[in-house]
Parts: sequence; C-alpha cells; structure tokens
Amino acid sequence: MSVLLDKNTKVIVQGITGHQGEFHTKAMLELGTKIVAGVTPGKGGTIISGIKVYDDVKTAVDFTGANASVVFVPAPFTRDAVLEAIDAGIKLLVIITEHVPSHDMIDLLLYARMNGATIIGPNCPGIAVPGIGKLGIIPNSVLKKGRIGIISRSGTLTYEIVNSVSVAGLGESTVIGMGGDKVPGTDFVDALKLFKDDGDTDAIILVGEIGGGAEEEAATFVKWNIKKPVVGFIAGIYAPSGKRMGHAGAIISGNTGTAESKINAFKSAGIEVAKNPDEVAVLLKRKIKR
Repeated sequence: MSVLLDKNTKVIVQGITGHQGEFHTKAMLELGTKIVAGVTPGKGGTIISGIKVYDDVKTAVDFTGANASVVFVPAPFTRDAVLEAIDAGIKLLVIITEHVPSHDMIDLLLYARMNGATIIGPNCPGIAVPGIGKLGIIPNSVLKKGRIGIISRSGTLTYEIVNSVSVAGLGESTVIGMGGDKVPGTDFVDALKLFKDDGDTDAIILVGEIGGGAEEEAATFVKWNIKKPVVGFIAGIYAPSGKRMGHAGAIISGNTGTAESKINAFKSAGIEVAKNPDEVAVLLKRKIKR
C-alpha cells in the first residue's frame, strides 16, 4: 500500500485552465495519475488534455467520485478553493500555490483536521509514487520506482536528491515535497508516521533546511520511533544569521534554526548527514548494507 497516493486515488485539478494547471496536468497524466476532472469556476464544459472541466468541486466529485485535489489556484483564492474541496468530501489536498497567507493556512489546517482531510503544502512540489502517479510538479524524468521514502522541505533540492537516488539504482517508494512555508499542512513528523509502518518503504531520506525547529522535532521522533535506516541533508549551511533564504520558513533567529543545530540533532538521533546532495545516496547505500 503506497503512502497517500495509490491506484484508488481519483484526482481533480483546481485551476486546471491556468497555464501552470494545464501544463502540469499533462505531466501528471503522462506519469499515470488518475485525473478524473478539472475545476475552474466559469469554465465548466471545457476540455483540457482530455479532462472535463467543471464549475465547482461538488459537481466534479458527484460525477467522478474524486477523493484528491491538486490546487493551482492563485493565493488570494486558495483558502476558498480548499474549503470548497473539503466540503465536497476531498480527503487529500496538495497545494502547489505560493504566497498563501499564514493565517489562511491556520484556518485550513483546523478545518481539514475537523473533516479528516490531509493537506500537503502550500508552496510545495507535491507528492509522487513512481508506478502510480504524482500530485504536483516533481519532474517525471527524475523518478524511479523503488523502496526509499523521501521527505523534503525544499523544492528544487527535492528533485536533485530524488534524481541521485534514482541514478544510484535505488528508486523511491513515495516522495513527499511538503514545502517550506511557516505553516505547512504536513510536517516531517506527520510524514514520518506515514513511512514508519509502510511496507513499501525500506529506508527514509530527510531533506531539511535552515529556519524553524521542524528538523529537530523530526530527529526526536526518529530517535524514539523509527527503526528503518534514515539519512539526512540540511540546506543553507552557509546562510548568514537573520537573513531569509528563499521563503518564509527559511530564516534563522539567533541560534534557533541554524544548520549546525539541525545537523547536531540529526546526528544525535543516529541520522547520518550528507555534506552535499550527491552524498545522500552514497550514505544510504552504505546504511542499507549494514
């Protein structure tokens, strides 16, 4: 059983008629994703890559039985779009959109938990299960079916490390690009809980970065709960204190959120830490053989 995404996942794309929605819908279909509908208010009846577009989520769900959504809706409208999807019964939402206000995400997380829904993102590359499909924008070319679970805060670093794992001949069970915003729908610990008992995952890679305390929390969880091999990488080791690097979550304040504190936390939990992205697969291979 795959983590989050499996053969029974029926997907809608909210914002499918926009440039990004249309482009990535085609790529998701090429990977085998079961996309059953698109949703754009006022564009009902349009066909995008063979997918019918509906004016609202409830109608799309009623006609198709969809249970997951990829959200490409502009940030000012993301909150309403996600609320609409949850109300329609969608249980998995991947928000690709950048610049979603933190207070909107706080509202959405509370509402999702009340309704038994899971949110990945915002400002994330999404999730992928090679052999099944993907929800988001992770490049098809870097993915390879395998048994390594990857959880990442970084966007482009996700692609680089996935590619290195694929090139090393290992391949991925599930990739979770959770995004690096201050209020993520799913954090490291949430994702680790999914991989902990997943029979398709033999080892885990954690890709962290400076800012916040998510990696330290993940290290504590790994130390006491994860028996599978875990390898880590922390981006931003040379970032100056007090400077925001890339997005809202990646900011250092004093000694909090530094690369050094995260690396030390990983090491204290028995997580080997790579010095660069290419070394991740090397360390993983070594750890698996032990």
